[in-house]
Amino acid sequence: MGLTTDEYDRVLRLLGREPNLTELGMFAVMWSEHCGYKYSRPILAYFDKYKAAIEGDGLENAGVVDIGDGLGVVMKVESHNHPSAVEPFQGAATGVGGIIRDIFTMGAQPIAVLNSLRFGPIVDGDEDSETVARNRYLFSGVVAGIARYGNCVGVPTVGGEVSFHPRYSGNPLVNAMCLGIVDLDSVPTSAAAGPGNPVIYLGSATGKDGIHGATFASDALGDGGADKRPNVQIGDPFEEKLLIEATLEALATGAVVAIQDMGAAGLTCSTCEMSASGGVGMRVDLDLVPMREDDMSAYELMLSESQERMLCVAERGREHEVIDVFRKWEVNAVVIGEVTDDGVVRCTRHGELAVELPARLLTDECPSYTLPLEEPKQYRQAKEYSIEGVDVADPQEALLALLSSPAIASKRWVYEQYDQQVQTQTVRLPGSADAAVLAPRGTEKGLALTIDGNGRWVFADPYVGGQLAVVEAARNVACCGARPVAVTDGLNFGNPTLPHVYWQFEGAVRGIADACSALGTPVVSGNVSFYNESSLGEVLPTPLIGMLGVLDRASDSVGLGLPKEPADIGLLWYENGIGDQEGLGASEYLALVHGTEDGCPVAPNLAAEKDICVCLVSLAARGLLLAAHDVSEGGSAVALAEMSIAGLVGCTVDLAGEAYRFSTRADSALFAELPGFVFICFRPESCNEIDNLLPSGIRLQKVGRSGKSEPNLRISANGKRVIDFEPERLRSVYENALPDIMSG
Repeated sequence: MGLTTDEYDRVLRLLGREPNLTELGMFAVMWSEHCGYKYSRPILAYFDKYKAAIEGDGLENAGVVDIGDGLGVVMKVESHNHPSAVEPFQGAATGVGGIIRDIFTMGAQPIAVLNSLRFGPIVDGDEDSETVARNRYLFSGVVAGIARYGNCVGVPTVGGEVSFHPRYSGNPLVNAMCLGIVDLDSVPTSAAAGPGNPVIYLGSATGKDGIHGATFASDALGDGGADKRPNVQIGDPFEEKLLIEATLEALATGAVVAIQDMGAAGLTCSTCEMSASGGVGMRVDLDLVPMREDDMSAYELMLSESQERMLCVAERGREHEVIDVFRKWEVNAVVIGEVTDDGVVRCTRHGELAVELPARLLTDECPSYTLPLEEPKQYRQAKEYSIEGVDVADPQEALLALLSSPAIASKRWVYEQYDQQVQTQTVRLPGSADAAVLAPRGTEKGLALTIDGNGRWVFADPYVGGQLAVVEAARNVACCGARPVAVTDGLNFGNPTLPHVYWQFEGAVRGIADACSALGTPVVSGNVSFYNESSLGEVLPTPLIGMLGVLDRASDSVGLGLPKEPADIGLLWYENGIGDQEGLGASEYLALVHGTEDGCPVAPNLAAEKDICVCLVSLAARGLLLAAHDVSEGGSAVALAEMSIAGLVGCTVDLAGEAYRFSTRADSALFAELPGFVFICFRPESCNEIDNLLPSGIRLQKVGRSGKSEPNLRISANGKRVIDFEPERLRSVYENALPDIMSG
């Protein structure tokens, strides 16, 4: 069950007796890392709004951000890593279903889904053939599961990211993010209240799937993956669509006192957390629970994580209003119990008492651990790494290799399987901008959304890597013209009891917290996923940042493609200590072209990163930007190639001058991965106006020109033209890479 001997002894002391099997199972899931955050809680306290982000006001389902006009944005990210490793289609599909429920349980209409995915190598020769085939199977199954659920439930999948690395073989990372819109004066709570108020079961019948899913997610995957299939839930997106409509309509009646998704730990989680949050208890008759099999035990009913289920408390005498709505939508709505005033959750099965536990013992009394930290040798070695022994690769060949690598290549093969425009609020589609942009109804405002992370950077330097994840996500929404306002995070790490893993976790969270504080983008919700490891070892430490940006007018949003009209290309940048590794440390260029994973990423200047975001938002609002794209994986050459490909327009650029004086070699000018570097495209007559709007410390360097009169992407570095390609040639390499690999 995942409890230690000390934890079991703690249960005995708190209860003053031995728990029965069902009660012990309830403690096991509620005290798992997945539900109880027992190892991560002390570290998560770095977040300024820790209480709101992790515990909430009564353990709410997701964070809420006020965007004005009486509207709030509800957002959250969740992982479904282990289920997806065992059963990729259903594991990914139910991850999407679960995160959508977290959103509409807050009274919000879900309007967008994003995902962040990590897999082992999928290119022949990068691993043995069996491992490559398995990774392709996982990749294909996960994408199909996300597509199936999102497309059927009618919520657009508008953005995301996919990357690949040997450390994810055997344990892929599948993180889903959802966002919804809610009227701020009608956000419900999950805190149960009102002794005598009826407790109502809502949604699909309970089955034997997903039992102990929370403890499954709180332990190493191991080699017996197939044996874990019963821990994986089975989803029904059509049932979820009905559940969304019925829930939002029922909430509008005003008869619902409290409501919560039956996610991890199922009925155990919802009954205990809702009771503890409200300082009340519950009496539940498990015989009344809709079930798929009549022989289900109390243990199975309390621990099942069957999908598309929720629990609510209604006002006594008004329960029929809730039930009638759900029946209209042909969704189960059954009174299974009532709220009590003694703080105890009591459940009966076949007339016999099966559970009698004070709710707070499962929530408030979950133990918390601060584990030892150990800085690994590789961290110091990375800082001392020298690029002097690295040959300068042929720039043309290196660029083609990067553009065709699965980590950088177009993800069109992925996102074309998703419905991106259902609900007709999507303004910027995948591949057309640095972030997705939505124009929600009821306001002129636009919402920019992205989810970002780079495990290689975090592995090299967790603190700097955590900061970089935040500032890159902020830059992504700012390049679209949106002001970064809030973060939801997905923290994916190995076994926290290993000192070097806990050191990685502590450093990354501290970096995220410091960056969020500097940028004014609080963490409003999040998820921790530990034990991401297999027989190959732990995954790269992979914190993911879901960033929300807000535009005053959705119509002001900016894409990344170069325009066909004649335009200047400039580089927005700030002075930074790039160091002797010249921005090539921990880079995609070193890893892919030279087979070297060493060195460390360049640390951002947090104050300057905030200024550059403010600058981009201001320029976009004044209509001065024709395109914008930040420099990230692959460096300046890849960023310029992506802009050229998106617009099918050429440009002539010289990577020289003050911004590139750090570079002593052509490959660092081309492929250095530098924070705070953003290429912008603007009309020549706008240059002086842009200069006058730059904050102190942010500089604009004109580096080239673009337009239909420029037939090729031409880049010079160190005084010599080193890259010259037709945009169509680059587009073919970039967009055909994944389809060719997956059809091979």
